[in-house]
Amino acid sequence: MADAPRASVAAPRPLRADARRNFEAVLASAKDSFADNGPDASLEDIARRAGVGIATLYRNFPTRSSLIEAVYFDEVEALCRTAEDLAELPPWDALVAWLRRFVAYLATKRALIEGLNRDSEMFRSAKDAMYGTSEPLLTRAQASGDVRADVGIEDMMFLVHGIMSVNYSTDEQRERVLGLALDGLRPPRVTAGSETR
Repeated sequence: MADAPRASVAAPRPLRADARRNFEAVLASAKDSFADNGPDASLEDIARRAGVGIATLYRNFPTRSSLIEAVYFDEVEALCRTAEDLAELPPWDALVAWLRRFVAYLATKRALIEGLNRDSEMFRSAKDAMYGTSEPLLTRAQASGDVRADVGIEDMMFLVHGIMSVNYSTDEQRERVLGLALDGLRPPRVTAGSETR
């Protein structure tokens, strides 16, 4: 049976082509500005970088919070699409590729997440969407024997969030710690004449 289509968590786009272009330009500019300057980035600068007037920004995003939410949920949507696109890879490769994409997402969105209402229905929907699209990758990797059977989706998410709660001195150090965590997802090896190790 085919899976039910996943509900989108991204902000709805305007229907008119010119309005949609402006919406996308503001959203792309906001992503860059928030990544560079955090959630307090200048809205005037965002509009200028998008090539639109401040009135156009406010027409699409009436408040700073609505713009932050749109950027965040658009990124969640892209992350969910990534999970779906990886389904053709071998199970372990697909899971690792998604976890690396998730780590990159968390690295750039930490400041935005702090500016969100985590009790909102939309935030819960985004979390459900991330869990719902990544869980099949975990299940496939477990079915192939690449991942321990006792690992649940929350375990995996907590593992990644724990890794990303640390300020690393270099990207290489973060990558090394992620590699250690990925090794921990693997089933214990059994060698002839020995206990599991």
